[in-house]
Order: sequence, then C-alpha cells, then structure tokens
Amino acid sequence: MGQFETSKIRNLGIIAHGGAGKTSLAEAILFNTGMIDRLGRVDDGTSTMDFEPEEIKRKISITSALDHCEWNGHSIHIVDTPGYGNFIADTRACMRTLDCAVVILSAISGVKAQTEEIWSWANEFEIPRIAFVNKLDRERASFLRAIDDMEKALGARGIAIQMPIGAEDKFQGVIDLIHMKACFYPKDGSGTCTEGDIPADCLAEATRLREHMVETVAEAYDALTEKYLETGELTEEEIIDGLRVGTMRNTFTAVLCGSATANIGVRQLLDAICAYLPSPLDRTKAVGTHPKNGDIIERAPDEKEPFSALVFKTTSDPYTGKITIFRVYSGVLNSDSTIFNSTKGVEERIGQIYELEGKKQHPIKQAVAGDIVAVAKLKETITGDTLCDPANPIVFEPAKQLLPVISYAIEPKTKADEDKIHNALHRMIEEEPTLESHRDPQTKEFIISGMGQVHLEVIVEKMKRKFGVEVILKTPKVPYLETIRGTAKVQGKYKKQSGGRGQYGDCWIEMAPTGRGEGYLFEDKIVGGVIPRQYIPAVDKGIQEAAVEGFLAGFPVVDFKVALYDGSFHTVDSSEMAFKVAGSMAFKKAMELCKPVLLEPIVNMKVTVPDENMGDVIGDLNSRRGKVVGVEPKANSQIIRAVVPMSEVLAYSNDLKSMTSDRGLFSMEFSHYEELPTHLSQKVIVEAGAKKNNGNNG
Repeated sequence: MGQFETSKIRNLGIIAHGGAGKTSLAEAILFNTGMIDRLGRVDDGTSTMDFEPEEIKRKISITSALDHCEWNGHSIHIVDTPGYGNFIADTRACMRTLDCAVVILSAISGVKAQTEEIWSWANEFEIPRIAFVNKLDRERASFLRAIDDMEKALGARGIAIQMPIGAEDKFQGVIDLIHMKACFYPKDGSGTCTEGDIPADCLAEATRLREHMVETVAEAYDALTEKYLETGELTEEEIIDGLRVGTMRNTFTAVLCGSATANIGVRQLLDAICAYLPSPLDRTKAVGTHPKNGDIIERAPDEKEPFSALVFKTTSDPYTGKITIFRVYSGVLNSDSTIFNSTKGVEERIGQIYELEGKKQHPIKQAVAGDIVAVAKLKETITGDTLCDPANPIVFEPAKQLLPVISYAIEPKTKADEDKIHNALHRMIEEEPTLESHRDPQTKEFIISGMGQVHLEVIVEKMKRKFGVEVILKTPKVPYLETIRGTAKVQGKYKKQSGGRGQYGDCWIEMAPTGRGEGYLFEDKIVGGVIPRQYIPAVDKGIQEAAVEGFLAGFPVVDFKVALYDGSFHTVDSSEMAFKVAGSMAFKKAMELCKPVLLEPIVNMKVTVPDENMGDVIGDLNSRRGKVVGVEPKANSQIIRAVVPMSEVLAYSNDLKSMTSDRGLFSMEFSHYEELPTHLSQKVIVEAGAKKNNGNNG
C-alpha cells in the first residue's frame, strides 16, 4: 500500500489565464504545507514551479510543473498549468488526468479568453472545481465583480463561501461565511491568521452572502432541499456536505478569496480542497479499450485491480535523459518492475519511481491508484501512451491534441547545427506534442509549427540550451502553385545528331485545365503505333518532371490534363530518354500558350475575440482579402470563422494579440487553393525571378 490511501489523494490542477497568479498560489500552498521554507516570487525568478530558464526570463509559466504536499492527512498532487495561449496545449494534456481544480479569478482583470477555453476543457473532462479570487490586495480589485464576470463569461453559478475584509491596500483578511467568523492576517506573509468577530461594517454584506450561499447549497440534493424548505436554515455540517455534493456534481462553484503573494486565505483554500474536492475514489471508473479486440474495459481506482496508467507529459534533459510522467488509474506499481506499453505493444522496464517536486525528484518505492509519478529512461514510451499490467492490457484515450496555429522556417546556423537538428527536434516533439516539423517538398525549407510565435521562440531557446543546436527562425515561403486556364496543341521534338547514334523523340500533345484539386491526368490517344508503346510512359514522365518547376515563377504546376495523340519515332535513334525530353519540351511550349496563372493556399480560420474587438478583427480580416463565413456568439465573446489567403496571415499571432490586448485566440488549417489576383501575381513572379537570378549569379 502507498503512503496515503487513495481516498486521501487529491490530484489538483491550478488553472486560469496567464498572469492570474497560478504559480504564486502554488508557491504559497507549498510554503504553508512546509514543503519549502521561504515564499519565492515569480517576478524575482525564485518560485519553485517556474524553474526553466525561459520561464525565469519571461516571468511566465511555459510548461506545467508538478509538486506535492500534505495537508490535514491528505496528499495533494499539484499541477501548476500554463495560462498563456502559446502554452495552454500542455494544460489540456494535464487536465485529462486531473480529478479536481482550483480556478483562479483575478480580482483585477476578471476572466480572459484563455480562462474560457480552459473552463470548457474542465467541463469536457467533467472536473469538479472551486474558485479563488486572487489579488484582492491590488488596486482596482473587486471580489463581487470577479464572481459576476465568472458567471457571465463561464456560465457558472458562483457562490461565495468567503468574502474579503477590506480591499486594495486595506485588504486584511477573509470572512468565513459558513462559520460566520473573521480571519485577520498580519502583513508578514506568514499565512497565519487571528480569528475574531466580523467587523460591523461587513456584517450586513456577510449576512446577505450567507443567505444566498445557504439557498444555493440547499439545491445540492433532495433531502437538503426539503430540510431547507421546512426550516429555512441548514446546519454548518449540512452546508459543508451540500457544498461537497454540489461541487462534485458541478451544480455550482464555491468561491473563496485572498492574495497568493501576500499569503492571505491560502490555508482556508487548502481546507476547502480537502473538504469539497474529490479523491480518485469519488470519480467514475477509468474507461479504456482492449488493444486487440477493442472491447470496453473499466478500471476502478483500487490497489487490487491490475495496474494501469496514462502518460500525460514527457520532459527531456540532456543529462538525465527522458522523464515520463503519468497518472496511475488502478493497481500498484513497484520500483524495478516490467510493465506493458499497450499503445506501442512493447514491454518497458521501470527503474526508480519518483514524485516530482518542481525541478527536483523525490524517490519512492511504490505508486498506487490515484498517484501522479515519474520514471526515467523509458525507451519507447511517449506522451499519450498507456502503461499497464502485461497480463491485463488496456488502452486509455489521451486528450485530443490542439492543432498548431503558426509555422516558421528554421535555418541551422552552421553545418554542425544542421547535423544535430533532427535529433534535437525529435526530442523536443517528445516533450511538446503540439510541435510539428517537416521539410516542405516544394520550398525545400525545414518548417516547424506550434501554438504561437513565443512558443516557437522558446523551442529555439530550449534547443540551444538542452542540445547545443542553434537555428534561426524565418517567415516561411508561401507554397504557391501554378495552373492553366487555356487549351493548346503543341509539338515537342527532340532531335540530336552528333556522330554515332543520335537522339530522336517527337510527340504532339493537347494540354487543358482540369477542375481545382483534380491534379494531373495523362491520356494515351496514340493509334497506329506512331509512337511505340515502350516510349509512351517516358513522355508522361518528362511532363511530370517538367511540371515540378512551372513557367511563371518556378512553382509546381497542378490541375491539368495531357492527351498524347500523335508523334513519330526513328528506328535507331529513338529512346526513352529522347521521348522524355520531347515530353518536357512539349509541356514547356504548351504552358506559354495555356494562359498560366498562380494559385495561392487558402486557410480556414477560427478566431475567438472579446465582443468589443469583433468589429476591428472582422475589418482586419477583410483587409487581408479574407471572407467571413460565420459569426457565433459565446459568453462575452464572438467566434469568427473566415477563409483567408495564407500569405496574409503568416504573422497573424502578433497582430491579433495587439488588436485584442492578448485576449484573442485563433486556429487555422489548410483549406484549398484559389487563383491569385493578377496584381499580386506580378509581384510574386518578379520576386521569384530576382531570387533565381541571384542564385544563378551566386
């Protein structure tokens, strides 16, 4: 058996938009539970959870960090998640394995778009949560406005179970509305409070909020409702029970308050985490499938069940190697054992098991159902894989990945960097599953795609720090294509005589456009053997090879058909090579006559913006030659769907950020190709010609 019974475990995520104070709250929790002996600060670069150099430099959480603590006989696994749009894909992967969450509401800025996104994931994964109104010691702080914002933006029913004593620089503590007592905090950051009577100027508001709390809590279950209707009141025990049941069922969201940096209200929050949020036993059984026959299998969070776990995070270190982090759903895992990766169908050897403490690792002998632990140096296992008992295989479905929204070309600084780039990128993709990389077959560039410009800048910094690989980020070339609008009949004749055997190939082709997206079609219309059978595929091959570099600007030619209908041959001098050259010559001659045009890639975009920015964003999309195809309202925001030329949105991430004060979100995916307007075509053709000349001159 593990150190703690499963019923005493809390797998807790701290979630919100960037800058709400998640890492500061995690720091205060660790300090109050004795895990650390001084309160670190994000702004000073001394916090336990933001330990990556890139995080310290930017003063934001870039990757989720894990730690654990003990409080009132409970073991709390804390996952401090990123909140900035560039990094919240990591938050989603973590949330798949959490049992409960604290949502931070900023008393200053309220709810931002990222909080809405994360809240919707909490709904998707059915995660019970409580809220903590933070920063009540700052200017313009408002407790009730934060709750109101949560209700409007997130569609949640918020019920205050605490209220602040004072605000801004006069904030001095919290009122417990269940027990109707005040907790006064000194300004020393110790986190300890003195209990006392509710100040006279707060009593009326406290009474009003308590009545609302009791009324709402009474809806948690029928017996409580009946009791309340009969007596008009509930006991403190009944309120606590109702809060737990209502929180588990997501009927309402209990709201607490304080200041993480001033260490006010954090101990009461810890009490609430243990009292109202679920253990793994309170959650539904983990559901998976059999890897061979697909049958549905359930695993209860019980040590007697077969071992099963889901990997939700991988970190990579040049010294310790790969660290695999997973949530145990059932059974027991011991150090120095062999388990089965049912996703890959391979066995893995488990060495030492660790609990994570920020950047440190604490060795433990055993992990039980409900635990979140890490192991080092698994060979095949990556994020999203299921680990299980070899005799009782099961596969859990991981969180669906978010799609990358921005792409850049990367260029190695030196030949040595070029040699190491593949391995570094492979390791980085293990760590960041939303990162994608490929070599564009058309532009020959190495492309990396991620969740935003800052995300890719951080990837580049990590590649240099962890693997000694230096690369430059560049805006990628747009993969234009060429096609034709007209029809032509031309001859391609290749005749070469220079002593000995000559070369002779002669073909007549008719070239015409096909429908968009139909690609290339070749039709053999040769009759009477004017071109022998064995040479016809060579004509086709010559055309295809020539089409790789088009007539206008050297881009690949698509959506055309060729009919080979006539020609001639020489019994001695004809060859496959000669007919291949003839086909190529015919294609180039036909391109000049077939009204060639450039095609540009078009992307589908989904842009989520606050109501007040909708007009500006739509106007901006129109100015980028975009077409808005739909707008749907969402609480306090609008979802704009549009189709836009790719060339117009290569740097959209930064532009949207400035238009919406970093409150907008967007995603894009390739849709189709369309004809590029003539005035823009000329510009692309001139640029391509200049590059070609420079290349030739070089």
